[in-house]
Amino acid sequence: MSRNLALKSLSNAAGTPGQAERRLEILFSQSPGLSERDRAFAVHLVQGVLRWQIRLDWILKQHVRFPFRKIDPQVLNVLRLALFQILFLDRVPESAAVNEAVKQVRKMGRKHVVKFVNGILRQICREKEHLPYPHPEKERDLYASVHYAYPLWLVKKWTRELGRDMALQLLRAGNEIPKLIIRTNTLRITRQILLNRLAEEGIEGRAVSFAPEGIELVNFKGSVSRLKAFKEGLFQVQGEAAQVCAHLLSPSKEDLIADMCAGLGGKSTHLAELMGDRGRILALDTSLTRLRGLRQNTERLGIGSIFPLAVDVTASVSFLRCAIPKIMVDGPCSGLGVISKHPDTKLTKKEDDIKRLAMIQKSILSRSCQVLAQNGEMLYVTCTLSKEENEGVVESVLRENHGVVLQDLQSRIPSWGVDLVDDHGFLKTYPHIHGMEGFFAALFRKKIS
Repeated sequence: MSRNLALKSLSNAAGTPGQAERRLEILFSQSPGLSERDRAFAVHLVQGVLRWQIRLDWILKQHVRFPFRKIDPQVLNVLRLALFQILFLDRVPESAAVNEAVKQVRKMGRKHVVKFVNGILRQICREKEHLPYPHPEKERDLYASVHYAYPLWLVKKWTRELGRDMALQLLRAGNEIPKLIIRTNTLRITRQILLNRLAEEGIEGRAVSFAPEGIELVNFKGSVSRLKAFKEGLFQVQGEAAQVCAHLLSPSKEDLIADMCAGLGGKSTHLAELMGDRGRILALDTSLTRLRGLRQNTERLGIGSIFPLAVDVTASVSFLRCAIPKIMVDGPCSGLGVISKHPDTKLTKKEDDIKRLAMIQKSILSRSCQVLAQNGEMLYVTCTLSKEENEGVVESVLRENHGVVLQDLQSRIPSWGVDLVDDHGFLKTYPHIHGMEGFFAALFRKKIS
């Protein structure tokens, strides 16, 4: 059952990050009798195939005698699922992986496909310890691309920008199973009391290293939505690096804040909690679906200071009739810092996307500068590790917006986070160094004219 759900999920993904996982959640809702164990296995299969697809496809290409592109997409996903189990899941016997793959293609009703799938998988099983890979010294970038399952352009980019050793560490870290981190809703409970409440539900939690509201759920299986503490609005799922960001804006109790790209409201709700739910937060987003999700989150968390608005800030901000003292811009980015959480980013993002996204980020920031109050502050946040989208965008904003200056985050971040700010005053977190997502943040201020 798990393998069939995984196959349906992969075969119906539309090529956008997170689509396979969302499809799987829909399939779960249509299979109410599915055990937690089977759900977890299906998720593991989908995530594993997406995480290692570039290596899986390389191996398959070495074993087919015709153009790889001619393999039927659904048959290809059957092969990927089986090959992932053969190479990465010690607890699954190779014979079981092959037999289940054969069953799946047999349902498609094509006998020649059954023979093909059975033959190629059994051949790979026999050659498992001697599979062909690019030469690690003569073809260093290509070897890293295949071995770590990243697109070649990204391997070259990170090697060029970060150096080879750091790039390889980053590639390894992106393939690790991501931690499940939650944020304590401090309007209702403290972190320590929440830890106690989770323990009462049989859930092991531990405080994270940096964010003061963060808790890692250890060895947790299934959906957090089934927990009483979640239903009571005692926490929100949010990565540790993302939790750090709201603190950088230093919101006060009566502030007016605009969150220009609010999404589901992770940072908006965190800001509201830091403000004691007493200020006003304008949560702007283009998607009504995301804003409905934000509304559900605010209701569950018991937050009343957030006002959702469906607008496109890349087009205009003229509807904001007053100057805004504090602005959060968590704009659309390539997501290269959260690959462990969204492994299909490696498959869906292209090098050309980075320049396109950087242009969108510059547009949002420049329009936001127009409504930023004098002496007001604007925090720019990305979850990517791309100089064009980070330092490059900052340089452009400073160059093109008179009176806007950069603030050094060393003087702003609380003592628990000083190691997260670099010598240029930027927040920069790395999975292989800090054990959290790769984030970037810069703080701007508009000088009094």
